[in-house]
Amino acid sequence: MFFNPTYLLFMAPAFLLMMFTSWYVKHAYNKWSKVAARSRLTGAQAAQRLISSGNLYGVQIQGVAGNLSDHYDPRDKTLYLSSGVANVASVASVAVAAHELGHALQDADGYLPLRFRAALVPAVSIGSNLGWILIMLGLFLNWINVAWLGVLVFSGGAIFALATLPVELNASARAKLLLVDSGIIQGEDEQRGVNNVLNAAALTYVAGLVTAILQLLYYISLISGLGRRR
Repeated sequence: MFFNPTYLLFMAPAFLLMMFTSWYVKHAYNKWSKVAARSRLTGAQAAQRLISSGNLYGVQIQGVAGNLSDHYDPRDKTLYLSSGVANVASVASVAVAAHELGHALQDADGYLPLRFRAALVPAVSIGSNLGWILIMLGLFLNWINVAWLGVLVFSGGAIFALATLPVELNASARAKLLLVDSGIIQGEDEQRGVNNVLNAAALTYVAGLVTAILQLLYYISLISGLGRRR
């Protein structure tokens, strides 16, 4: 009951998109991580310069374990950079660092989509598990109303993915302007590299949104079919 070939019909496009996105991100990052930025700044140095020029003096920089695990945490106003970004002077490194600093600028500006996404986090963290449990329980016990309630709760994941997309695109747009205006990125070739890296990263959020929507549609079709058989 919980798995049928229809699941593959719904999710195959998402799986293919995720596979392509994973390859594209690795390809773009690996390519431009081997190209040194003319400014000779590492990701951490670029971030520090942008923090100073953007008057973000409360923002701190710390290292974080992992590969491409870079992120900005608005709770402690800290920019966390992986060693491959913080300590390497490449086009890819400064692009990633600037993107994460774009989130710090959003935080400082009170960017509404960022606040909205942050407000969704508690509900989504609970709803992603609770919704799935309610759906499975409703289908197993033939409680259609419970299953539909599960869909409603589970839909929070799709809403969160949708809310994330403009936040990430805006952070990348800010990063591109910051890098050019500060002179950290110079020349059309380096700008092309930054665009390549950040566009690849943005595609991961598109893939996440597509996956969340298709999974939601699958559960809707499953419950609808069960309701028609009653």
